[in-house]
Amino acid sequence: MPERRRGAALEKALLDAAWEELTAGGYARFTMDAVVQRAGTSPPVLYRRWSDRDELVRAAIAHILDQSRVDVPDTGSLRADVLTLMRTINATRVQLITVMGAHLAVYYQETGASPGDLLAAVRQNIVDVIFERAAGRGEIKLEHLTERIKSLPFDLLRHEILVTFASVPDRVLEEIVDTIFLPLVR
Repeated sequence: MPERRRGAALEKALLDAAWEELTAGGYARFTMDAVVQRAGTSPPVLYRRWSDRDELVRAAIAHILDQSRVDVPDTGSLRADVLTLMRTINATRVQLITVMGAHLAVYYQETGASPGDLLAAVRQNIVDVIFERAAGRGEIKLEHLTERIKSLPFDLLRHEILVTFASVPDRVLEEIVDTIFLPLVR
């Protein structure tokens, strides 16, 4: 008889099962019953934690983002910090971005949310630190930056990944930073 999971171990198993369901069939095929079956548990166990599939999807995405948290780069320059972060995202988050873009299209239609909404809190904290450091070094003036400009290189990276469903070549990352992003912030 398998050992009974409880607490954090059970929640992790449920969220991992939810993520696996999302990556396997997308949101359109995502059901609470499929997660229950994949996790090897019962419906009441799942419904005690999440009342519906939208809530469970958000929790599964937050769980995956938390598990794949990236460090804030501190290279000594804005260019290198942004490129380092983009390279890290490019190397570690292609599947996540693809799932969030392609497999969750129905979720976005039904809830009115967007990939940016789901990623905003995580991305914003890291990006803010990068820009505050750059301002402290005198590279930029924070008052000249809008939220759109701060998110631009990462939005373009996400777009490239969603167009190709693959990692982005380094020369493209450098082009985004050097020819599009840096001229806007300097």
